[in-house]
Amino acid sequence: MAWVVGAGGFLGLLAIALGIVTLRTGWILPTARRHVTRPRLHGLGALLTGASALLQSLLYFGILPSVSWDVRFFGGNAFLFAGLLLIALSQLLPLRRSRDYADPSGA
Repeated sequence: MAWVVGAGGFLGLLAIALGIVTLRTGWILPTARRHVTRPRLHGLGALLTGASALLQSLLYFGILPSVSWDVRFFGGNAFLFAGLLLIALSQLLPLRRSRDYADPSGA
């Protein structure tokens, strides 16, 4: 069972790294690039999702101080669902237009 939790922790670190790269540079993985209209929301969602997976693995291995099962379950799920909601919103919300390009006539 420990290797499953370890793999989840590694994927959490990977998601956090991708979230930081997306927030800093706006770069998104090529497989999701044409679907994402708001890169900042996507980056924040990746950070929350990765934090959920990483915290669950750190708590499992006893690296962080132990908390009750309820706090682990509901806190981890809150991070996970908030991150997934932000990722979904980054793909479903329409593209935001800036003021500079809204009116090409210059009026």
